[in-house]
Amino acid sequence: MAEPEQQQQPVFVIEKVYIKDLSLEVPHAPQIFLERESPDINVQLATSGKIVEGEIREVTVTATVTARLKEKDQIMFLVEAHQAGIFRIQNVPENEIEPVLNVLCPNIVFPYLREAISDAVTRAGFPPVILNPVNFEAMYRQRKQQETAESQSDPAVDGATKH
Repeated sequence: MAEPEQQQQPVFVIEKVYIKDLSLEVPHAPQIFLERESPDINVQLATSGKIVEGEIREVTVTATVTARLKEKDQIMFLVEAHQAGIFRIQNVPENEIEPVLNVLCPNIVFPYLREAISDAVTRAGFPPVILNPVNFEAMYRQRKQQETAESQSDPAVDGATKH
């Protein structure tokens, strides 16, 4: 007696984690290395995702780190890194895909991004910059709340999601 078709198990596979883009600028070298002032560090973080083909998705976490000398209003260094991962996601309910792409995948990619930023800054001759841990779930929830508020205030918005 044949059993009814069982629902297939969800599949989540990390295919590849890689640096998609890495940029470092030290605009005031070599004079900047003579400075003794500690810089202010500003970190901006963003995530994005796209379908590569079929059930293969790419998720990118981007960090821009700017070190600025406050007294001289001078940039010490600027690093931008795009760390990406390719993920195979199969048999996951449609309503669960978005949280996987915006929370789970960035949590996997982020440690590699931290290392790339720290390594680039160190190789440029500066003390390492270690990015603080990030709560991607809180970022995702905040973005969803903002999108909901925007769609309620602007009926022309069609509910497209931004990553």
